[in-house]
Amino acid sequence: MMLTPKQGAPAESPAQPPGLPIAALFFERARRHGSRVALRRKRLGLWEELSWSDYAEGVRTVAAALIELGLRPGEAVGLISENRVEWLMTDLGVLAAGGVTCALYTTSAVEQVAYIVGHAELSLLVVENEEQLDKVLELRGSHPLARVVVIDPKGLSRFQDDGVMTWDAFMQLGADALERTEAERERRLAAVTPDDLAILVYTSGTTGPPKGVMLSHRNLAWSSRAIHALLQPRPEDELLSFLPLCHIAERTITVMNQVVNGSVVSFAESLDTVTQNLAEVRPHVFFAVPRIWEKLYNGVELRMRDASVAKRLAYAWAVGVGRAVNRCRQAALAEGRDPDAAVPPALRARYLLADRAVLLPLREKLGFDRLRFAISGAAPISPDVIDYFQSIGVPLVEGYGQTESSALITVNPAGHSPLGTVGLPVGELELRIADDGEILARSPGVMLGYYKEPEATRATIDSEGWLHTGDVGELDASGRVRITDRKKDLIITSGGKNIAPQLIESKLRTSPFIHDAVVIGERRKFVTALIILDEDNLVDWAQKNRVQFGAYAELAKSPEVGELIQTEVNAVNETLTHVEAVKRFRILQRRLDRDEGELTPTLKVRRKIIEDKYRALIDEMYQG
Repeated sequence: MMLTPKQGAPAESPAQPPGLPIAALFFERARRHGSRVALRRKRLGLWEELSWSDYAEGVRTVAAALIELGLRPGEAVGLISENRVEWLMTDLGVLAAGGVTCALYTTSAVEQVAYIVGHAELSLLVVENEEQLDKVLELRGSHPLARVVVIDPKGLSRFQDDGVMTWDAFMQLGADALERTEAERERRLAAVTPDDLAILVYTSGTTGPPKGVMLSHRNLAWSSRAIHALLQPRPEDELLSFLPLCHIAERTITVMNQVVNGSVVSFAESLDTVTQNLAEVRPHVFFAVPRIWEKLYNGVELRMRDASVAKRLAYAWAVGVGRAVNRCRQAALAEGRDPDAAVPPALRARYLLADRAVLLPLREKLGFDRLRFAISGAAPISPDVIDYFQSIGVPLVEGYGQTESSALITVNPAGHSPLGTVGLPVGELELRIADDGEILARSPGVMLGYYKEPEATRATIDSEGWLHTGDVGELDASGRVRITDRKKDLIITSGGKNIAPQLIESKLRTSPFIHDAVVIGERRKFVTALIILDEDNLVDWAQKNRVQFGAYAELAKSPEVGELIQTEVNAVNETLTHVEAVKRFRILQRRLDRDEGELTPTLKVRRKIIEDKYRALIDEMYQG
């Protein structure tokens, strides 16, 4: 079954020609907007504004500095930093100089940084601070790093290294070289074609090291215009950037979408201050992973528990009215009727009263009183959470996409979001459900391929250009997608982080005391593991360390073994990012068995069967 744009996809905006490189689109936007505010950052408790002209001057300066340092067209530059103005200037500056941006997560372990630096052949990196610089300096002996630029040199006042320079020195180099490099920059930008590589995004592999997704200028321009048609932006739109810009969805919203739409982007101070910054910025469009929506919901519920009886009753009544309205709208959507006309007049009147008295003040406190469009993506979200926010007047919808599809495949339009669905195809994207239920997508947003991975590319994009998503789904009567299962074995936490369980499991199995491990984390807040011990090595260890035991089961339950395995898990965690780290584990008393369906004939773990069998034990790890 195939769904084409004529069956419900929003029309693509003709605002920008399809082939222009992103940097060219950016400079045109800056020329048109000039002194209007483009970016905001908070310093010493006050919001500081940067105009489009200032933003463009910063990008030109970065490009000039890169050219002066010898960056060649098509060469990749590494970027390791939290969200900030310098991140955006570096990203677009690299593109303006004809280069390729390769951004890394700040939580990446040293060995992960080493792999990407080597695989992408990075010789120049821009890092945020001393912590990130330390990771890079460890690679000096094995990787030919020509130059490292440090944005925030705090703590490095006495540090001297010919290969390391501060951001201020980097920008001064660019400022001095602006005039003499201008013609070269314009020549390089003019030479960029729509299908040239623009960015490399390394995603978590399921059975090995991360793969470098190659996205072209055409890919990025398409996704930006597709979301433009969906959001119907206005010149005064405000956005809050807080999710890592390495994530393709956040990058699409903060960087590419802004280039096409001209929105104002404010940077949250940190993930810990998102709720405070939300109330200050009051965005018109807001994208977040399920964990953020869950946190906001839980925050309201906890505050209401401590409120007075009158406030609790008013809140319960208002939310109840909102849920009744949403039930009417959901029923209409399921039947293909107009949801706006489905609410009875009497209920509509009660809702207007509830909204004025309770729900609007609640949205104002959350910073959602100006919100036109809210999206949850990057991981499945509970329909109950979406129902709650829709009931209090927040236009929250669910979307679906992958890095390989330039972030976008389907999104529900605001106000037309049946619970449990991830929406309609965006732009001119074509969608098809294969015979085995796998979701296939084809659009100008489909990646060029995996960098240096031709076999993996052919396994993911077929000869007709269809992207095999690895997700299993179905279409409802209105053509919306409902994801029912995950074909490829990739864990997505409730915070939207992609985690390759096999990689973690293989690391755990390097311990002489761990025979096997099953990593858990799908839709969960953190990663846990079921551990299967190596009986022979463990018994030998116990005897050498004079740990008394009778039967093996007693040994496996002993505190000494628990401490031993915790030490082994801690050692593995040192090689993983924070989100990949195994926070808790439980020890199984027996090995996995093929005869009981726990393993395939080739000894691969049947994850769903194991999770079902040990559901109580798994749930126990997430209690408290």
